[in-house]
Amino acid sequence: MPALRMAERAVRPAGLVRRWLARVLDSVAYAAVAAAVARPLLPRMTAHLEAKVDAARASGRTTTVWLLDATTAGHLGLVLGAVLLFGVFYEVLPTVRWGRTPGKKLLGVRVLAATTLRPPSFGAALRRWLVYAFLGLPGGLGCLVDRPRRRAWHDRAAGTYVAR
Repeated sequence: MPALRMAERAVRPAGLVRRWLARVLDSVAYAAVAAAVARPLLPRMTAHLEAKVDAARASGRTTTVWLLDATTAGHLGLVLGAVLLFGVFYEVLPTVRWGRTPGKKLLGVRVLAATTLRPPSFGAALRRWLVYAFLGLPGGLGCLVDRPRRRAWHDRAAGTYVAR
């Protein structure tokens, strides 16, 4: 295994600032998709909620108006579904093919499988993305204490790390 150790030394872990900036750039793309899908739904959701408030006022008694109901949850589900589908095409597939998302490419970092030092498999890339999607920033802070590869929880779950 001396060749593997030499290859590991040649592929340095990415710095935390580069990783963070890459994630910010990628997050802007997710926010844009969420906004584009939610925008046409807003008038319907607003009208629905105003109708609920008006009905509560017309009843003449004090009542609780829930903002989250079957209608609003359905609309939120559409937005979430679109973002999840976008994530597979924006994050998972490019990570499998090239080891990087557009944000990572701009900042010169890539995701590698820890054992092969090549881009991860589809399953590993999907697992990495889903763990990050559910844990978010707290899961990403694991890279502050991990040495020598600075692996966050989503990297550990997928057997990957981010390299320069």
